[in-house]
Amino acid sequence: MKRPLIVVAAVAAAAALLVAGYLGGRRQAAVAPSSTPASAAAADAAGKVLYWYDPMAPGQHFDKPGLSPMGMQMVPRYADGGGPDESVVRIDPTTVQNLGVRTVPVGRRVLSTTLQVPGTVTWNPREASAVSARVDAVVSQLHVRAPYTKVAAGEPLAELLAPQWSSALAEYDALQNAQSADAKALRHAARERLQVLGLTAADIRAARAAGPITLHAPQTGVVTTLEVLEGQRVGAGQTLMSLNGLATVWVEASLPQAVAGTVRDGTPVTVTLDALPGQVFHGSVETLLPDIDSATRTQRARIVLANPDGRLSPGMFATVQLQPAEGEAVPVVPSDALIATGAQTRVIVAEADGRFRPLAVRTGRSADGYTEILDGLHGGEQVVVSGQFLIDSEASLSGALERLGEGAAAPAAAASAAHPATPHDPHAGHAMPGGGQP
Repeated sequence: MKRPLIVVAAVAAAAALLVAGYLGGRRQAAVAPSSTPASAAAADAAGKVLYWYDPMAPGQHFDKPGLSPMGMQMVPRYADGGGPDESVVRIDPTTVQNLGVRTVPVGRRVLSTTLQVPGTVTWNPREASAVSARVDAVVSQLHVRAPYTKVAAGEPLAELLAPQWSSALAEYDALQNAQSADAKALRHAARERLQVLGLTAADIRAARAAGPITLHAPQTGVVTTLEVLEGQRVGAGQTLMSLNGLATVWVEASLPQAVAGTVRDGTPVTVTLDALPGQVFHGSVETLLPDIDSATRTQRARIVLANPDGRLSPGMFATVQLQPAEGEAVPVVPSDALIATGAQTRVIVAEADGRFRPLAVRTGRSADGYTEILDGLHGGEQVVVSGQFLIDSEASLSGALERLGEGAAAPAAAASAAHPATPHDPHAGHAMPGGGQP
């Protein structure tokens, strides 16, 4: 009687174990979907998963996979930097074609060296001269009564009454008929005295002992300043007026610092002026002035132009074209490919399999529709020249731009400080309970 009871008990225990094993297997199968086969394989290959995040809101971290509060499938962040390349935007090839995305290779070429900059016509100070009184005198008559009067060389400018001149002239005239050697020596000394007092040989011949002395223009030009009035008393050495010739003029061209280094003394230039349409003046750079304009941050180049007929007047606005020596080939991209944000300039580089990568670059000068790349590209890369702003917007949404170069250093540091890459409270920073578990 006891043996059948033992057999029945054994069978019941075996059945209970089978039921428990079956239920346990079902429970394990129900838990397994929390980590998909693909994500488990990626975790094994890349290392420990630090957190999960939404590519459209990379600042939010979750401790479980699934859908984010925005309804996007979250991706893992691994301890060793594995996982998907966050700096790359992937776009379906059909979408790329529909967007009209067009790429060109980064080439090397010699940029056009013709520069066009503004300039201003100014006086040439080398042709300036001053008319002054060598002795105390009174201005008895002015032949030039207004500034900017044009005068010819030798033309009378003013008449002065000067007792010192009159006495010296009287002494010279008194010895005019001297015969003895001593008298001739005195006459020669009197003439030298007149020259020291500022009278030329023409003044001496035309002067009378009791009359005024006429001052003449030393050169052809323009009276730029008139500092006395008729009847005014002037002292020895006082400037009466200033003259400036117009046989040559200066043109001061303002060069941006980016191109000033390509200009040298003797660089050929072509000058045109709005006031003289159709007329072209040719010259060369005499010197590059060493000072930088503090307001415009430009460097001035001095150009000397011949002006035999006086058509060029100081103050005229000029357009200056300079032709520096040819440079060497440099990496360039079409200027349309650049995306400038003020804080950073970048391009979109096309890679294989519909992948696009935003890349920060440092640019140089531009010419003929191309811009020099100083850093970031070396040549041969494919850059997007049409549709790049749409891809850039996608990169911004995906968070790729936050990890691009120095432009995102501060935001990245702030995000790192707010969400350190270490295990943390599983409930901290979660937007929904359960970390977005669907």
